[in-house]
Amino acid sequence: MSSLPRRVKSEAKALTSEDDELPSFLNSSSESEEEEEEWEPKSKIAKRPRLPKRNEAKTKKVAAPRSAVARKKVKKVAIKEEMDVCLPVAPAEDSRMQLLKPKEEDVGTKPKMLNQKPEVPKKMEINSLQGKNVKSLESDEKPSTSVPVVGNQVKHEKSEEDFAFDEPPFKKIKSTTCPEGKPVKNLGGNKVKEEFEMNWDIVRALSEITNVEPWVCANLIRLFKEENTIPFIARYRKELINNLEADALREVQQALEELRTVAKKTHTMIQKLKKEGKLSGCLLTALLNCRTLEELDHVSAPYKTGNKGTKAQRAKQLGLEPAALSLLQNPMELNLFSYIRPNTKGLSTIQEVEAGVQHILADIFAKDKDTLDFIRKLCQQRYICIQSALAKVSSKSGNEKDIDKFQLYHEFSCSIKNIQHHQILAINRGENLKILTVKVNIPDGVKNEFCWWCVNERWRPKQFLKPELMRILRNSVEDAYKRLIYPLLCREFRSKLTSDAEKESVMMFGRNLRQLLLTSPVRGRTLMGVDPGYRHGCKLAIISPTSQILHTDVVYLHSGQGFREAEKIKRLLLQYNCSTIVIGNGTACRETEAYFADLIMKKYFAPLDVVYCIVSEAGASIYSVSPEASKEMPDLDPNLRSAVSIARRVQDPLAELVKIEPKHIGVGMYQHDVSQTLLKATLDSVVEECVSFVGVDINICSEILLRHIAGLNANRAKNIIEWREKNGPFINREQLKEVKGLGPKSFQQCAGFIRFNQEYIKTFCSSKKTELGSHALLTKAGAQGKKKSKPTPCVSQQPNPLDQTCIHPESYNIAMRFLSFIGGNANDIGKSDMQQKVNAVIQKEGLEGTAKRLNTTVHTLQLIIDGLTQPEGFDIRTDFDKPDFKRSIVCFEDLSVGTVLTGKVENATPFGVFVDIGVGKAGLIPVRNITEAKLSKVKKRRSLGLGPGERVEVKVLNVDIPRLRITLDLIRVL
Repeated sequence: MSSLPRRVKSEAKALTSEDDELPSFLNSSSESEEEEEEWEPKSKIAKRPRLPKRNEAKTKKVAAPRSAVARKKVKKVAIKEEMDVCLPVAPAEDSRMQLLKPKEEDVGTKPKMLNQKPEVPKKMEINSLQGKNVKSLESDEKPSTSVPVVGNQVKHEKSEEDFAFDEPPFKKIKSTTCPEGKPVKNLGGNKVKEEFEMNWDIVRALSEITNVEPWVCANLIRLFKEENTIPFIARYRKELINNLEADALREVQQALEELRTVAKKTHTMIQKLKKEGKLSGCLLTALLNCRTLEELDHVSAPYKTGNKGTKAQRAKQLGLEPAALSLLQNPMELNLFSYIRPNTKGLSTIQEVEAGVQHILADIFAKDKDTLDFIRKLCQQRYICIQSALAKVSSKSGNEKDIDKFQLYHEFSCSIKNIQHHQILAINRGENLKILTVKVNIPDGVKNEFCWWCVNERWRPKQFLKPELMRILRNSVEDAYKRLIYPLLCREFRSKLTSDAEKESVMMFGRNLRQLLLTSPVRGRTLMGVDPGYRHGCKLAIISPTSQILHTDVVYLHSGQGFREAEKIKRLLLQYNCSTIVIGNGTACRETEAYFADLIMKKYFAPLDVVYCIVSEAGASIYSVSPEASKEMPDLDPNLRSAVSIARRVQDPLAELVKIEPKHIGVGMYQHDVSQTLLKATLDSVVEECVSFVGVDINICSEILLRHIAGLNANRAKNIIEWREKNGPFINREQLKEVKGLGPKSFQQCAGFIRFNQEYIKTFCSSKKTELGSHALLTKAGAQGKKKSKPTPCVSQQPNPLDQTCIHPESYNIAMRFLSFIGGNANDIGKSDMQQKVNAVIQKEGLEGTAKRLNTTVHTLQLIIDGLTQPEGFDIRTDFDKPDFKRSIVCFEDLSVGTVLTGKVENATPFGVFVDIGVGKAGLIPVRNITEAKLSKVKKRRSLGLGPGERVEVKVLNVDIPRLRITLDLIRVL
């Protein structure tokens, strides 16, 4: 079985780690009967073991799930008050905040971690798990484990110093030193209650899929259940997640949703089969063991309502099942001739009877867990390849252009272990277009070894078999492999490869989108946006440094009027003192760029030193006719709106690009072939992460930008804007609680990502105080009661200097204690004096020592230090790349092998990076040419890949003029 159920016997055999790793189907009938008896009471399934708790005693196990949930909720309320990062880690005695540590159950699934992970004591008797009234929590929550347990063996608890807290997580961490040797808070117990319970533990399953430690998975399940957002978790709950990044959190979240989908569909299927009277003990066990939708489909396929049913089902209806079972159990007494019924179709001859028995046996073999485990393990050890070829139909009648696109895959073969994600997506697309035929090739050696093992080992008859019966057995095994098992393996391999490729494609799109959204803004410049066009002219829009529209116009540069229009453009540039032109990369971009480059080279715009840049206009036309654009620019023609959008994409890329649906931005790979639900969820999450981490000034930001802050939505953003218009600017974060629809949870999620410009608020407060002072003097006589009933807003709502930082309000108390500890003043935030005081204390006490003194965690302290020392108006995007401004142009024909150019990364894919080198066609740097040595050491990277917006120096390796393809080599990252 893939995971031990609640019943655990002291005389149980040791399970091997392979059993845990592979998906499970059917067990022997005796086992399944026992499991069904255990499954019958719903409350028992609901209490399936998760991760073990340390010495935490509970009074009594309550059978009803509803009361259990209620009890849990009460506990969570108590924890929520003390769950904040700013609070100290509770001592071991505190039952509400026990530590989630690496578990000893990891021993079975991850042998490589044996020396690193400690063992957690199991204070329980094995036999006590069989009892129905389990009194102690330890005996109820014994973890599934693949390590054999002997009798009533008890493992002694190690001292807390022995626990390896400072082991690095398995993947995607920001630094190798995390977690900083500190214990981790647990969110109210180690048991994770799921709505639909299965035979496998969701924490362990999630850990195996994502390769993230079980204690982190358990914490994440609870954090997501409490509706915490990914930006909030990634920034303010680092010690609970071992400092994982947002991408890793997103991956865990998606894997969790998939597991829950499987559990939900499984229970729906169980209810359906129960209603139809088809549910047996074996089938129930097999269904509850399923971990993927493919496994579920395979197990439930024969029981789906259809016209004819399977061959095995038809044979069973003819009464041949006893004969098939007798062949395996008691072949000496089997007489197949006794089953012949001359007038019954399917039983009229001995051949038909043999065929029926063969079909039943094949069905038994194909659904047996051990048999499937063996064939899967065998496939892992052998060379399995996926092959594609040009379809015969498409070669006769097909679009030559489409066929040429798949030239690489006309005769393609690659091992399923080595095939790349983009190759899988390309093959799938070719197959869907009926241009390619695809098959999975499993060598004959696998079939031969499998058939031998089945006949001589797994399904060896208990007595001597006559030659004719042995022939039926061999034919049954071959039939099971050819008709049932081989197609299943092919589906599983293709499904797994496609699923992984789609996920990678979506993650790649997310990474590219993040890079694009975090492009460094170009502040303080007046910009001219140009939306190029031929017949309808080029649309111009001039915007101020504060994004106000100064002027819009249309010029016809490509219809013989170029010289006359140059005068108009020069006059506009001089009138508005604009020296930066932003050109969209759509139709006529190349000609428009050549036009401006020619004028700049001739110094036509003197005395202005004009530069230009090319920017992606993907999604600009869709945005220009959207309701948001109509509301924002009601009096402007939609064509001119796109020119405004193009200019604003350089001035503040994040604020402009959030207005467009992410999938229209166009930095993905095979984005139309992947799951659109997964794509939308991931991209929306990336946008939320970027907007939240950059932060927004609550008093000047747009409603569209506010929607994407963690914890907010369209309604809450609208209510914030309405409150601001009615009551004036927000003074501090606490005032957000007055907004309609913004409850404690929403406030907790969004507060840390909302900023306040202190200068603006101080000016507003002082003017308000003056007004109130003069009003008080005029109405002093007889107005005492009124003054009491209407307190001065400025007195009750004082500005808080910490509101301009990334420090969360839950940590303000610690921040103030830290300030008094270093002798600092809250009004000096971001100044050099503050930096010096912080550095002096940290050098003397150390980060861990200071955190201990303040009774907080290192992660929280680091966040407080960052918030206090970052200069006013700090923007994380300053570390990212700015647009590439140019004055001249290079033509495609000018390129030659060996030419060295600079360019900007347009898109990144698993097979390489596309770079705009200013010739109208992006060149490709193959992934083999991107090495660690060529990448910048200064910039912190998640992977070896480059991202959109980065400036690179490249060398031309090949120019294919007929196919318009340029191959480049990366020299260095600028």
